[in-house]
Amino acid sequence: MLFPGILAAVLLLLTSVHAQSSYSAAPSSSAGSGSVAGNAGGADANGKYQISAEGIRANFIPYGASISNLFINDTHGIERDIVLGFDNATYYSIDRQHPHLGGVPGRYANRIKNSSFEIDGATYNVLPNENNNNDTLHGGPNGWDWRNWTVVAHTTSSITFSLVDPDGSQGFPGEVISYVTYSLAPYQWNFKMVALATTKKTPIMLSSHTYWNLDGFQNPSTPTALNYSLYLPYSGQRIGTDGILIPNGTVLPNQPGSVNDFWSAPKQIGANFSAPEALGNCGTGCTGYDTCFLVNREQDGPYDWREKGPVATLGSPFSGIQVDIYSDQQAFQVYTCSGQNGSLALKNTQGFFNDTSNHPRVVEKYGCVVMEVEDWIDAINQPEWQRSKRNIFGPGDDPYVLEASYNFSVNKTLAAMYHG
Repeated sequence: MLFPGILAAVLLLLTSVHAQSSYSAAPSSSAGSGSVAGNAGGADANGKYQISAEGIRANFIPYGASISNLFINDTHGIERDIVLGFDNATYYSIDRQHPHLGGVPGRYANRIKNSSFEIDGATYNVLPNENNNNDTLHGGPNGWDWRNWTVVAHTTSSITFSLVDPDGSQGFPGEVISYVTYSLAPYQWNFKMVALATTKKTPIMLSSHTYWNLDGFQNPSTPTALNYSLYLPYSGQRIGTDGILIPNGTVLPNQPGSVNDFWSAPKQIGANFSAPEALGNCGTGCTGYDTCFLVNREQDGPYDWREKGPVATLGSPFSGIQVDIYSDQQAFQVYTCSGQNGSLALKNTQGFFNDTSNHPRVVEKYGCVVMEVEDWIDAINQPEWQRSKRNIFGPGDDPYVLEASYNFSVNKTLAAMYHG
């Protein structure tokens, strides 16, 4: 039985989706069931749930509450699938690489130093799963994007997933109940993530771990995303990390014109890869980005995140597709897929089929960009940052809430620069 405050939060979440969405009596108790509230047809033959709106359609799966396809028309009117994933939902749990494709990492996203943290003087040790077990990544070896969520509502334009994470799971204290709603509006993808700590204080930080290629891997000139334009207008600072990307407690300036400067003006992602300081920028021996940029909007006073302006803009000169990302979060992680090595296959909705010798049907190094709306990473181990109200939640507290909106358009000026 849900506590009254939790029930109210759940009802608030479910009524926040688009007005045209309607819900019937009770949510389903099993993932993938066709008897969910507001049933819009259930899963297709590949185990995917489709939602759509004008100019946009998307597929989602219960595994990790993941987005698996996102279709947008480019500057030529060609529909492109611009996120990574697999063709069939069953493969997500089989794939041994598990690159967190499109899922919701939790209950604590990104890395936890030494796989431990303190709450009210008590030390908790969670299961390690990275860097020879020196840290915990995305909630541990059985984090939230490794699990099948329950589909509790599905309409033509929205879908809601739920998950109950028990006390002690992966070593985290307390039970957490989470609801994630994805919805589409014309040329827009929105999501809202709510998590409620029901029994003990516990860390909570979620995100959407979506891999983007705005060309659908159909740019004949390059398989990478290094020529994409990126703009982070509020991100003049970033969190400093060590060689395995664990925060070291420092907040670093992104000096104008430096490798990490995307705030003073838009620039191509790969513009500074030849600079000496680019080596090691995403960990020891790594050239690229796996960087937590801070989002500094408070200097102008109170603001509505929906109206303040996007925290990030990414655009492809080939397809002309541009995404403006709005979020209530105060950090933004950018990963340029330096770990991809050609071992991850493309979906049937992406890439080339007629010239696979010159255009292999795989994701090559730098072939994508991950952009994660989130809070300051590993803040639970940096008490001097004073982020506890955004990272630690307990019974009686307000729920953890993350909201974001991805607005899509065609930037014809950017495309004209590429096509001439």
